[in-house]
Amino acid sequence: MLGAGLIKIRGDRCWRDLTCMYYHYETQPVPNPVAYFMHWSPWWFHQFETLCNHLVELIAPFLIFMGRRMCILNGILQILFQVLLIISGNLSFLNWLTIVPSIACFDDASLAFLFSSKEGGLKDRVLKMQARRAAGERRPLRYGCCIRKAVNASFGVLIAYLSIPVILNLLNSRQVMNTSFNPLRIVNTYGAFGSITKERTEVIIQGTSSLNPNDPTAVWEEYEFKCKPGDLKRRPCLITPYHYRLDWLMWFAAFQTYEQNEWIIHLAGKLLANEEEALSLMAFNPFEGKAPPRWVRGEHFKYKFSQPGGKHAGEGKWWIRKRIGPYFPPVNLQGLKRFYEDRNWPYPAQN
Repeated sequence: MLGAGLIKIRGDRCWRDLTCMYYHYETQPVPNPVAYFMHWSPWWFHQFETLCNHLVELIAPFLIFMGRRMCILNGILQILFQVLLIISGNLSFLNWLTIVPSIACFDDASLAFLFSSKEGGLKDRVLKMQARRAAGERRPLRYGCCIRKAVNASFGVLIAYLSIPVILNLLNSRQVMNTSFNPLRIVNTYGAFGSITKERTEVIIQGTSSLNPNDPTAVWEEYEFKCKPGDLKRRPCLITPYHYRLDWLMWFAAFQTYEQNEWIIHLAGKLLANEEEALSLMAFNPFEGKAPPRWVRGEHFKYKFSQPGGKHAGEGKWWIRKRIGPYFPPVNLQGLKRFYEDRNWPYPAQN
């Protein structure tokens, strides 16, 4: 968490002036229904959220070294923080995994209430074991126990050694996030949302059966993804801890170009061929039960949450959008043949 906090405070200025949460709920990768309402919270609440984020990520981790009670407090804060993130966004399994190391902040006594106190139960056996140790009883060291201790010590030394570049990275003003420094990938850096996008853009993939894609009368129909924003009237999804990888990648592609994301042209080719595997990643195929599209294109839109109680919300719209322009030009299957060959991609067979 310390790495995540440092990457923020060193990154986007909005983390320092406490305004990042003005944008986060609307521009995060895959918003959920709660994010829609959280986005419209008052400005002072968003600033309070940002300040709390800094306290949990930059200050609370040091409570681990300040005794039992402070360590438990840190565990509570970290888990509560992750639960709030789970409730307000679809960040896949990330927050759930982050909860796991926080459990180590709780000792046996603090977790005892989770176990039965009946005679012979786990809690009873542990208490008796602790009582024997307190009385000075020592079991003779066995061969297996010695090996286990040696292995544990070896792993401890290995982790300490591999942590050196990670710690140096934390102390570096040019901190790198989400990076491995060794092939084992045991100890890595972590950081999220070092910068916040201030506007949400979406790539909407459309297909047409028209012979001429430039014909003004051509009817372009939209593909719908499983979770990412598209249809203005579709309620934001709730999928955590599940992860729709394609939807996530489309979020990144939207603030880059298709030249930087050639896979999106690869996807367009599969849609032109009505490839079953690619279509299984979609929520809606406008050409289902019909001939595949002759042309597919990508359109670039700016998306914003509709205001609760406003005109658009009254029409059942969760989103409002404005066209920015083309994202990638109309392509057909024949025209993509050379593109596929140059990259040694298998040419999609039309179904």
